[in-house]
Amino acid sequence: MLRIDLVLACAVAGMFLIGDGVQPHETEPLPSEVCLVAPPTPFDSASGVALHAPRAVPADARCPVCGMFPARAPDWAAQVIFDNGDTQFFDSPLSLFLYMQDVGYYTRGRTAQEIAASYVTDADSGHWIPANRAIYVHGSSATGPMRGGNLPAFADVGAAQRFARARGGVLLHAADIDPGLLQSLSGKSVHRH
Repeated sequence: MLRIDLVLACAVAGMFLIGDGVQPHETEPLPSEVCLVAPPTPFDSASGVALHAPRAVPADARCPVCGMFPARAPDWAAQVIFDNGDTQFFDSPLSLFLYMQDVGYYTRGRTAQEIAASYVTDADSGHWIPANRAIYVHGSSATGPMRGGNLPAFADVGAAQRFARARGGVLLHAADIDPGLLQSLSGKSVHRH
């Protein structure tokens, strides 16, 4: 009964259930890891948006890392755009970086080599900025949508420094964000194949 309920919930949410299965008896423990896969949003050539340009987060888009709705936290949202224009949306830069560590795990049949662009929301202006050019603040008092540590992003070093003076933390470039840091922020091991 529990597995059927979980599969139905996933179907209603437009997601797929993958993993080691849920036990049918309600007293059995849930699996240690259940992966919910949110498919990429297909590119809409009639939208007027360039193939690899950032786009607005659809209200029904789900983060493939955590299952949250990124549109509910627009100040933290991030996105990757594949070479064909399909887009994955994320609830935060942290989820984006977790995704980038193992694209095929979160989006079956896709690879990091297919990603043409990635963007994060500038915490200062709310505009999209290229993820690889953003300045991130690690260790601040800011908590992201998951209510844990996060990586607020900034287009401008001065804005990031002002934020760090007010809220604490150190400045990082995208190249400084490694698997060890991601593991400490996410509270779980980073999945690698």
